[in-house]
Amino acid sequence: MSTFPKEAVSKARVLVVGDVMLDRYWFGEVERISPEAPVPVVHVAKREDRLGGAANVARNVVSLGAKVTLAGVVGQDEAGAKVRELLTQAGVQTHLVADPHHPTTLKMRVLGRQQQLLRIDFEEKPDTTLIDRMRDEISPLLDQHDVVVLSDYAKGALAKVEDLIEMARAKNLPVLVDPKGSHYGRYRGATLVTPNRSEMQQAVGQWQSEDDLQSRAQKLRDQLSLEALLVTRSEQGMTLFTGHGRDHVDAQAHEVFDVSGAGDTVLATLAVMRACGMDWPQAMRWANRAGGIVVGKLGTSIVTQEELA
Repeated sequence: MSTFPKEAVSKARVLVVGDVMLDRYWFGEVERISPEAPVPVVHVAKREDRLGGAANVARNVVSLGAKVTLAGVVGQDEAGAKVRELLTQAGVQTHLVADPHHPTTLKMRVLGRQQQLLRIDFEEKPDTTLIDRMRDEISPLLDQHDVVVLSDYAKGALAKVEDLIEMARAKNLPVLVDPKGSHYGRYRGATLVTPNRSEMQQAVGQWQSEDDLQSRAQKLRDQLSLEALLVTRSEQGMTLFTGHGRDHVDAQAHEVFDVSGAGDTVLATLAVMRACGMDWPQAMRWANRAGGIVVGKLGTSIVTQEELA
């Protein structure tokens, strides 16, 4: 693999659009079972907030040394204020649409002895007015960026994803999509779509062999008019499907500690490397290396330029 393109990365400009979330962690010790119900009692000793969803993608772009702008929807609430604070600290430029009636998506996790015991989700889908406002914010930003990333966590920010793809492609910008659900027709016209193994199965069904997977993947790529389709396959590595055929790279993780947010890191790395002018096979290899690093960390996390280089 080539040397990390530090200078080119510093000039890369990535626009990330999608579901902005706050990941909240409560860490503690478990020493007894509750007398009220057969559940562990966690004595919370540490609290930590991290950026999640599209915000974590943006944070990863910055940590690699590129420039990034994040567009999405948040509430005018405590979680939304925390998201803005963390984004500012990370050096992310923001164009967030805020609404007092829309709560910021929040995932709260309770951990005891590094094991996740409980996750509580607070979320509501934004209404059409908010999505239209976000689209209006994005339109003038397109000319200022090299690549557009759409981070779909099915929280509603990308309910009109077709419009965003059309807007970006009209400017000849590559569009990378991290998909959700089984209705992939929404992503038609994107440049690259990056389903994980289970998401790919939702989209094309269970494959019986590598040849069967290739046939199904290429059919899906043709149906959606994609330049490339990248299937991330956990311990089986990553497989790229393009008009030139199939390319595969084995997983590089030495120890898998937590896969939370690994897809965000992979997506961010792909976007940065594509913005630098790399082809998809090269970009995939850098993304695979980044994914192998981040799964060795606890919770939604980032990979730094130094770690990757």
